[in-house]
Amino acid sequence: MKAAAFDYKRPDTLEAVLAELAEVGDEGLIIAGGQTLVPLMAMRLVRPSLLIDINHVSELSGIKIDGDMLVIKACTRQVLSEQSHDISEAMPLLAKGIRHVGHTQTRNRGTVGGSLANADPSAEIPIVAQNLDAILVSESAKGERNIDASDFFFSAMDTALEDDECLKEVRFPIWRDQKVGTGFQEVSIRASDYAIVAAAAQLGTDSKGICSRAAVTVGGCAPVAKKIKAVSDVLVGSDLSDAVLKEAAHSVIGKLEPESDVHATAAYRKRVAGQIVERSLFEARAEVFG
Repeated sequence: MKAAAFDYKRPDTLEAVLAELAEVGDEGLIIAGGQTLVPLMAMRLVRPSLLIDINHVSELSGIKIDGDMLVIKACTRQVLSEQSHDISEAMPLLAKGIRHVGHTQTRNRGTVGGSLANADPSAEIPIVAQNLDAILVSESAKGERNIDASDFFFSAMDTALEDDECLKEVRFPIWRDQKVGTGFQEVSIRASDYAIVAAAAQLGTDSKGICSRAAVTVGGCAPVAKKIKAVSDVLVGSDLSDAVLKEAAHSVIGKLEPESDVHATAAYRKRVAGQIVERSLFEARAEVFG
């Protein structure tokens, strides 16, 4: 099929983008990488009257460290994030997650902000954003808004963004613990597919090797990725022994209520979730004590 007829505009400032959004309302959509939007338009599942191309808005691209935050502008290509020294040093969990996003060709066009705004429950970047309590910054003609990742994702393909808002940047808090380890694991039908189940883990320890902070989030088992507090409750204050990590991973299973679909049954997703959380925790611990 071919996309339905639409108008196209390519502003070169954020101010102009916001003016277009304010005028067109819910009939307009932003296009950045287009890796999800273009196929949806081709199948006529989405029919915007106006496409607003933000690829020439320079203020929407870039990566920087701002104090205790890693800031990624919304239109930054996923491949640049994958290759970024700042991200690999300050936010290695994000670097790991991005390597699982699609394949090299799609990461060359796909953007960090596009993945977040698309809000697929199995997508890797939203899982990491949830796990690390990222702050998503949006802007409209009325002003700027900070949205916690925990409040940003409503359901599959549904977010807190208003029709007249553009996602501007995402801010990831940098952990400053004595040592930090990360793990990202997923199971998919084939490489580059969306994950059936994915898990992100990050551990922080003090100078004595005792866990001071822990975060684990599971994707693919609910309409949005779910951060599992029960895991942190088991891990924090522990020595991260094998037994503790296995107990923490097992605690995930009772917190998930996945649904069956054409890809996997609910029981399979639960079982796999426990296993890949365990793998991600062991991966993170290996970095801490390696």
